Amino acid sequence: MAHRSRLAGFIIDSRGDDLAASAAFWSRALGLAVADPDSGGTGRYAQLGGAPGRLHVEVQKVEHPSRVHLDIETDDIDAEVARMEALGATRVAFVQRWWVMEAPDGQRFCVVPMDDPAGRDEPNAWD
Repeated sequence: MAHRSRLAGFIIDSRGDDLAASAAFWSRALGLAVADPDSGGTGRYAQLGGAPGRLHVEVQKVEHPSRVHLDIETDDIDAEVARMEALGATRVAFVQRWWVMEAPDGQRFCVVPMDDPAGRDEPNAWD
C-alpha cells in the first residue's frame, strides 16, 4: 500500500528534573522561542518554535540518558514501520500513538502520525 513520510523534526531528550530550565537552555542555544512550555499538558514536553523548514523541535523529559533523536512522520504508521524494518531497523516500543525504533547502528528514532500534511515540505511517497 502506498504511503507518505518525511522528517518531522528533532526531539531533545532531557534527563533532568527541570523541564523549564532545559527548554530555556535549548531555546537560547538554538535561537528558538519556547512556543509551548507544557505541550500536551503532561509536564513532559516543551515545544520550541520557529525552527527552519517548520520542523518540530521539542524538549522531552525522560528517564533514560539524555540524547537527541529524530521523528519521522507518516500517514500510515504500519506501512512506515514495515519499510523501516525492511531497511534493518527494529521495533523497540509502542508509545501512545507511535513506535520507537532502533536503526542498525543503534540510533533511536520514532515513527509518528503525520501532524500537518501541508505544514512542511512535500512528503516522500513510498510503494
